[in-house]
Amino acid sequence: MKTVVKMPIGIEDFEKMRTEGFYYVDKTGMITELLNNWSEVNLFTRPRRFGKSLNMSMLKYFFSFGCNPKLFDGLAISEEKELCEKYMGKFPVISITLKGVEARDYEGALSMLHYEIQEEARRFRCLSDSSQLSEEDKKEYQYLIRSCSERIQKDSAKEGQIRKSLRLLSRLLRQHYGQKVILLIDEYDVPLDKANQYGYYEEMIDLIRSLFGQALKTNEHLFFAVLTGCLRVAKESIFTGLNNFNVISVTSTQFDEHFGFSDAEVKAMLESYGLEGTYSLMKEWYDGYRFGNTDVYCPWDVINYVYQLRSDPEARPRAFWMNSSGNAILRTLLQKATSQTMEDLDQLVNGLSVTKKISEELTYRELYDSTDHLWSVLFTTGYLTKKRETALNTYELVIPNQEIRTIFTEQILSWFQEEARKDAPVLDAFCEAFSSGDPAAAERMFSSYLKKTISIRDTAVRKEKKENFYHGILLGLLSHRGDWILSSNAESGKGYSDILIRIHSISVGIVIEIKYSESRNLETACRQALKQIEEKNYADQLIEDDMSTILKYGIACRRNTCMVKMAKT
Repeated sequence: MKTVVKMPIGIEDFEKMRTEGFYYVDKTGMITELLNNWSEVNLFTRPRRFGKSLNMSMLKYFFSFGCNPKLFDGLAISEEKELCEKYMGKFPVISITLKGVEARDYEGALSMLHYEIQEEARRFRCLSDSSQLSEEDKKEYQYLIRSCSERIQKDSAKEGQIRKSLRLLSRLLRQHYGQKVILLIDEYDVPLDKANQYGYYEEMIDLIRSLFGQALKTNEHLFFAVLTGCLRVAKESIFTGLNNFNVISVTSTQFDEHFGFSDAEVKAMLESYGLEGTYSLMKEWYDGYRFGNTDVYCPWDVINYVYQLRSDPEARPRAFWMNSSGNAILRTLLQKATSQTMEDLDQLVNGLSVTKKISEELTYRELYDSTDHLWSVLFTTGYLTKKRETALNTYELVIPNQEIRTIFTEQILSWFQEEARKDAPVLDAFCEAFSSGDPAAAERMFSSYLKKTISIRDTAVRKEKKENFYHGILLGLLSHRGDWILSSNAESGKGYSDILIRIHSISVGIVIEIKYSESRNLETACRQALKQIEEKNYADQLIEDDMSTILKYGIACRRNTCMVKMAKT
């Protein structure tokens, strides 16, 4: 019987991946490259959901004392016999993740960071009775792992302990094992991001600078260190004085194939599950990122879509990356948008490019200072990718794929509707135009709204997708009237109408059908919409609901213009 290989959704532990029957895309070539291209401190910056944590787990299991060589059987690193003999299972490894260090105040973040370091220190209980440590050393270790409930600490004492903790643990482990330490810090920038959001950035940057300074700069017990994060926080802010410091960003050619899935890796995965027929959809939705000189897919998306396809071969792609976390950066860009910003977004959403100078050394305090910085953040966090470099630190940028285009479109739509709702009198007049049977006024005001946002005219997007965008805008505007009952894509007559509205206070029912016009002939599209309302009897449900007046609207849209026609019965 053929063994079923499971899809590793959310699996970030390398040992679990290799021992419990999960599909694994071999990234162990990263170990070879790390050892052959030596840097004492290595910082990898990649967007979220590109396999950073799994790669860090892989490094931990490879280098740690007690390594199980079978975990690496058949993988690329197993072919490197000399490297395996020299480095596999030969080091004490300190491995911490800071992704959970997020709190609304400094005290909360301090406690969470304290907990993460304590939990890692507790893995090395052998230090408690090590013959290589003095009694004073053992007391320091006990103090390091002692919980706050066992010894009440002031925040200042806890803070002091955190600052020296990684260097202290490195020293104790080297004394015990007689070997320098490897230090792995995953998602190093999450505490800084949250501190910036909640107003305690100065305190957190000072703490992290001290923690990293002692662990990475003045630590003679360190063999090498690897850090990961989404952003490269300016070197001078927390990495001051690190001379042997290698930053591997999304523009670096080093390690470019070790984060994300290559086209060949995706094809192999689809073939192994008999899903070769979905390749073009997979590529359209999840490919398009460019790290260094390598084109890659987002692993999170590929894995989730394959998982979905295994139970439903007809499943359509979805924006899995969008659902995995918030999109605050894009929302901030929209809030700060100038007319030029909106023109740039128009270009991007429609499959074209914009050229921007990119800075990869911002501090979190600078991120939202200007839209120029926000373009850099959109690039480094995966919303945009490079098409080519046009000058030093200047890139031609594009939206990588259909998933990210969907995120842009939905965020733009949401922002637009929020902005529109701020003007209640105008919205009241807009809704009144529909309920009173005034298509000219409805057309005038809807066109005015559309001119405030961007046009969606990408030829790579199907016509129905374009119609969905305008449908969403109109539905959001009309929902301003809380006393109206709105139905979207509701079954009525012989099909599903775009929008049905019931206004019980005046016994008026409204049917709206929306069309996207590929040409400038909006009137023809309006007539087609009205004809569809009649032929499919979309008004039947309103008649059954005893609406005495039925208003039927055909609306045609193209870019940021529209036409509204009405038929009254």
